[in-house]
Amino acid sequence: MASLRTTVIINPKSQGGRLGKRWRELAEQIGRVFPFDEAMTAGPGDATRLVREALRGGAERIVAVGGDGTVNECVNGFFEDGGGAAIAPEATLGVIPFGTGGDFRRTLVLPTEAAAAARAIANGPRAKIDVGRVTFATAGGGTATRMFANISSFGSSGVIVRLVNASGKKFGALSFALATVRGTMSYDNQRVALTFDGGERVEATINTVAVANGKYFGGGMKVAPDAQIDDGAFDVVCLGDLTFGEILTSGRKIYSGAHVAMPKVSVRRARVVEAAPIEPGGVVELDVDGEAPGRLPAKFEVVPNALWFAGRGGPG
Repeated sequence: MASLRTTVIINPKSQGGRLGKRWRELAEQIGRVFPFDEAMTAGPGDATRLVREALRGGAERIVAVGGDGTVNECVNGFFEDGGGAAIAPEATLGVIPFGTGGDFRRTLVLPTEAAAAARAIANGPRAKIDVGRVTFATAGGGTATRMFANISSFGSSGVIVRLVNASGKKFGALSFALATVRGTMSYDNQRVALTFDGGERVEATINTVAVANGKYFGGGMKVAPDAQIDDGAFDVVCLGDLTFGEILTSGRKIYSGAHVAMPKVSVRRARVVEAAPIEPGGVVELDVDGEAPGRLPAKFEVVPNALWFAGRGGPG
């Protein structure tokens, strides 16, 4: 696979701008493993556009260098706008992690050192993974569709992600911890209606609901410990009417995955999930792979075997 025509997408702002400062050093390491064309992002949406341009220009492999937001934009670039057809169905995605949260790379057990990650992409087998598609309400009152590789969630997680991104992530992993405290303290649990695979409808008071393709979100929280990224279904984890005190006392459980045994936590499996606020005018914010693009109502659909991926390690 080392001979594949490869475009590397770099987000220089990853880790608060650290990637931009180290890129030349990392480029040398990657270049010793495989040749590549380089494309640098300058702002939101650039990675998606650059991936589409590269694939339409004949690229056979895309390598994302950055964090979860960069990976999300690159995944979207493999598909026509609005979650449409794959632009180059045989093209492969690889990831060299260099972000703040690193949740996608945890699920796939990717090497964190650039040269090792490049070798895994070049020499390891490739396999198909599922991708999620979410159609949601935008702040301006319209609708939009976005693909996601890892987890889309809503509730307090949407507030927390908005706070993390507003902080510029200048404190690295600590940015997630600080935003989690701020977001949890300011958040009031909300009533939502959930529909699973067009049938079962549940009304619940929730802190957060994670529609999980992967296992981790929020900078290392193992929110969906049994999720598999290639099984054709979501694990839908509902953190119910938890009080601030319960969240504090059970905080360690969500990092290990033990929270799923708590009485106020439920897990369902579904291929399609629809969610809407029950209260008129209720604003329930979304988190999509660490980005905050909109709010409920939303429809989440799994797209099985949607994307070739190279560089995966063992079970996450």
